[in-house]
Amino acid sequence: MAIRLTHEAQLFRHLREHSSITPMEALEEFGCYRLAARIYDLRAAGHPIYTIMTTHDKDRYARYILGTK
Repeated sequence: MAIRLTHEAQLFRHLREHSSITPMEALEEFGCYRLAARIYDLRAAGHPIYTIMTTHDKDRYARYILGTK
């Protein structure tokens, strides 16, 4: 039986491998609609995650980046 990771675990693994993620990437890759809430949980667990607001055309969205301690 395969072990299914939580959105939080999938997100943290993605950040370790790719160093950043956007809400659209999280939705497409993990089906995660509440990325900001999962980022909050990871920050509360002590992970240094930073937010950069990005603009593309007229759209504005967050890009979350895993920092170093």
